[in-house]
Amino acid sequence: MKKTFILLVAVSLFSFNVYAQSGRNRTTQTKPDKTESSKDADGGVTESHVDPNGETVEGDIIRFDTALVTVPVTVMDRYGRYVPLLRRENFRILENGVEQKIAYFATTDAPFTVVLLIDTSGSTEFRLEDIQDAAIKFVEKLKSNDSVMVMSFDDRIQMMCQATTDRDVITKAIRRTRTGGGTRLYDAVADILTKQLKTIEGRKAVVLFTDGVDTTSHRASYDSTTRLTEESDAPIYSVDYDTSGTTGIMGQGIPMPGGRGGILGWPFPRPGIPGTTGGTMPGDYKRAVAYLHALSDNTGGRFYSGDSLFGIGQAFTWIAEELGRQYSLGYYPSTAGKDGERRQIKVKVTEADLVVKSRDSYIYSDKTHKITQITR
Repeated sequence: MKKTFILLVAVSLFSFNVYAQSGRNRTTQTKPDKTESSKDADGGVTESHVDPNGETVEGDIIRFDTALVTVPVTVMDRYGRYVPLLRRENFRILENGVEQKIAYFATTDAPFTVVLLIDTSGSTEFRLEDIQDAAIKFVEKLKSNDSVMVMSFDDRIQMMCQATTDRDVITKAIRRTRTGGGTRLYDAVADILTKQLKTIEGRKAVVLFTDGVDTTSHRASYDSTTRLTEESDAPIYSVDYDTSGTTGIMGQGIPMPGGRGGILGWPFPRPGIPGTTGGTMPGDYKRAVAYLHALSDNTGGRFYSGDSLFGIGQAFTWIAEELGRQYSLGYYPSTAGKDGERRQIKVKVTEADLVVKSRDSYIYSDKTHKITQITR
């Protein structure tokens, strides 16, 4: 199964909270059915199969009355180093305090699909080439078998290339991006969450590169898209750059402490909802940064503020590193829920002194309350 990653760049890099990121896999199984004897009494499965992509699936086929909840998980030791060699039996998943049977597991070696979403609105006009360079370097840091889908948005939402591992195709797609007018950020995010991610199997993530200020969306909103993220199965990594006119990628010099970004251009995470930012419309920028935080926090991704090209490049490096060391777990909820119900998730590991980072809740939707099967 391929990993898919949508690139929304956002992070709390030094915060190791225990999250549990979840979403649903609505794809259908292509392998032949197993008989009822292949399942145990509690609705689980007794067999485990491993494929070359580092995935294990319990049995050839799994049918339940609720859709698969997938949980991207990052594990670190007490020194902040990634732990890449854990196995399925090292993990436990609890939903609302009740342990769930892990039906799907992908190791850190399994390929990802990354959706790279680039803001090309008018504010990027004088630095578009630099933005393209940073995006290309990010792609170069991914594994060779990782796929990338490139999309851009201004007052239009454009598919620059479908998901592919061909680096030449991806590079040309990034270079074809052109600066436009307004900023349909909310519409672009909704398009990814409701359409593009559903076409991607396996591990996936979104990387979003934007200043976060929406100006021309007419189909989606701040609230509607943040609600969608709570049902998503892909982490969003948000990379915020400053277009307020005082510091950052569109300004001159090196960003200093107290602005939108980090110290000396480094994309240090800002805890919680940031305070007042510079520029002539501080309310708009404050709302924008809060929005990018919400996208990443709701999906178990990270938020970065990289106000210089150096800082943006560093953010991309950190994102690529985390994606290459992320596990993916899946389970079928043992109990049905009500539409709109929030469910708490907690992921644990059996090894001592390790820290788990993933999403800590999701919104149950009856749209996925149906018989589903794991795709192989």
